[in-house]
Amino acid sequence: MIITQTPLRISFLGGGTDFKEYYIKNEGYVVSSAIDKYIFVILKERFDDLIYVNYSRKEIVDSVDKIEHDLVREAMKVTGVKNGIEITMLADIPSEGSGLGSSSSLIVGLLNAFYTYKGKQVTNEQLAREACEIEIERCGKPIGKQDQYIAAYGGISAIKFNKDDTVDVERIAIDEGLRRKFGSNFLLFFTGITRSSANILTEQKANTGDKFKELDSIKSLAVEAKKYIDREHYEEIGNLLNKNWMIKKELSSNISNKEIEMMYNSALMAGALGGKIAGAGGGGFLLLYVNRELQNNVRRALAKYREMPFLLEQDGSKVIFNYRRYSWK
Repeated sequence: MIITQTPLRISFLGGGTDFKEYYIKNEGYVVSSAIDKYIFVILKERFDDLIYVNYSRKEIVDSVDKIEHDLVREAMKVTGVKNGIEITMLADIPSEGSGLGSSSSLIVGLLNAFYTYKGKQVTNEQLAREACEIEIERCGKPIGKQDQYIAAYGGISAIKFNKDDTVDVERIAIDEGLRRKFGSNFLLFFTGITRSSANILTEQKANTGDKFKELDSIKSLAVEAKKYIDREHYEEIGNLLNKNWMIKKELSSNISNKEIEMMYNSALMAGALGGKIAGAGGGGFLLLYVNRELQNNVRRALAKYREMPFLLEQDGSKVIFNYRRYSWK
């Protein structure tokens, strides 16, 4: 039996510049962090040659091509796992519409588990690169590349997307105490709205050519954020998030709505410096930067919404259990 644990993420600044339509012309730049909420993938060898896939439904098939879960199917094809296996996927939070990068964390976790099952050790870069290939090219999802890389690498990272399609990941050096101090200034509240990100991201991708000015501004805010984190000027991140949110809403007509605007404005009035909807927008979780002394004010202002406590996570995808017995195959 093999179990992998892969973190979800919060993207601070730079989202949208990780789309190929942007970075092949002007290079993308994102500052993001893994968090201590996870996707777990469990693999177990079977005595027969069937493939069992367990998630919100159960599939039992006799060949990889018959698997309906597209990420599982394509990850098995890439890694060469063929049959006689049971796959179970679990998540700390409901993955649909969360905005926390769950699908990308899942594919990274699947690849990590399947390669371990095959007895192969691969790099974080390979996990992230192949996860991008599966989601974007094989499955045709209208997404960028940041989620796969932060899921594979973990930590607080500045990620550069180069014109030649390569990616540079820089782990931002920050010791344990400062990482906890920085992370403790963020709050996450569930909007109560779940949505598919596909429509929002499809519109955003289609608008990229007309939104280069806005994306350039978003990129410059991400570059500033890296400098402020390096200098331990954490409060400035809140101000940058507020600027980022105002620009991000111009990328698609569906990123915000009346409910989200009410939440956000209530949080600002209660003392939040800034924030954003995690992920594509339209629902999921609202991320806020709030100084510690004002956090209870914000909690009271958003009392009808569920808060999700979290910490920033140092590790990317990893194998947390690997028990091998004599194989009968």
